[in-house]
Amino acid sequence: MPDADNLVAAALVAARGTDVREAERALDRLVVGDGPAVDAALLARLRRGVGRLWPRGWQPVDLDRIAARRLDPNAARLVRAAVAAQRAGLPGAVPQWFDEQVAELDAGWDTEVDWLNRWAARAGVDRITALRDAVDALGLVEGLPPIALLRPPPGRAAATPRVSAPVSGSRMLDRVRALLAKAESTTFPAEAEALTGKAQELMARHSIDAALLDATAERPDQPGGIRLSTEAPYAAAKALLVQEVAAANRCESVWSDDLGFATVLGFPADLAAVELLHTSLLVQATAAMLRGRGERRTKTGSRRTKGYDESFLNAFALRIGERLRAATESANREAVEERGDGRLLPVLAARSDAVRERLDTLFPGVTRHRLQVRDAEGWSSGTSAADRASLDAGAPARRAVRGRR
Repeated sequence: MPDADNLVAAALVAARGTDVREAERALDRLVVGDGPAVDAALLARLRRGVGRLWPRGWQPVDLDRIAARRLDPNAARLVRAAVAAQRAGLPGAVPQWFDEQVAELDAGWDTEVDWLNRWAARAGVDRITALRDAVDALGLVEGLPPIALLRPPPGRAAATPRVSAPVSGSRMLDRVRALLAKAESTTFPAEAEALTGKAQELMARHSIDAALLDATAERPDQPGGIRLSTEAPYAAAKALLVQEVAAANRCESVWSDDLGFATVLGFPADLAAVELLHTSLLVQATAAMLRGRGERRTKTGSRRTKGYDESFLNAFALRIGERLRAATESANREAVEERGDGRLLPVLAARSDAVRERLDTLFPGVTRHRLQVRDAEGWSSGTSAADRASLDAGAPARRAVRGRR
């Protein structure tokens, strides 16, 4: 009988093919093979596969997101277990952000002994199902392409220029979170407008203060990045919202449609603003879209919603972007007037140049996708909803969503 490594390799090749019967036969051979040896071979290969992803740009939360997107729930949870197992075997110091992401997955790792049977018992599945899930997880892990490296992976921190992580905790951000939570929960459009506007104002002023402080630092920050989910439905509209919020906060965004996320590049305070504001505005936009859809159905009786929803969300994103950029520009003017010097604008311009240079380095082959408006009523309703959710009025313009080629 072939050894465990060969059995695992054959099962993986068969799973990637189109012959369903051969895939089942290969899985059967795993089932009747030497159980401890097969489990050890699977774990070793999963660990190696996961470990190879970190220098190729992937982060634990990215891997978890793509696993949830492409695998069934049990196989996705097994990927989490593989991440925890790989982390347990890492020698030396590991970046704090990496451990925080692994902890966020909540997938503890206790022992290698009989690990797959233990996992199967916790998942409530039999061994053959667990083996199938393990092969599917391995196929995903070993088949992922390289993506942009946003943070130094484990073992490479010393060779990489300093890039701070996005700010995650401060009194200002706590105030912003509270304002946005109220904006999401209120049923009064005027109140949501005021709360969202105040949140953007606070974030814009905080960004200015951070930029001036960083300009005098001995080792100033370099642009970093985050990834925000753009899952279906209406992934392109969600990517457009990311791009518009990013542009309003001096960041750049690139959408990877096939991987289900947008990468946002910028400085730490600006990235924190984008993440908070995007999350809140997506909640507000979705709620407003559902209300508009219901009103439309009451008036016309139409149950066809795809064109309406997509046009609504695109219009919402563009109008919000215009308003947020206007708020940022206003905050810049006020800051220049208050400080009475010409230091601010050159500092902000230099940071914008640094972000664009980072964009060109990480994404040299980006292309642009033009929007298509399929439903005039949805566009009009989305624009009106953005008026209520944000600041002053402005004319909508059709924009392109920047994406990877």
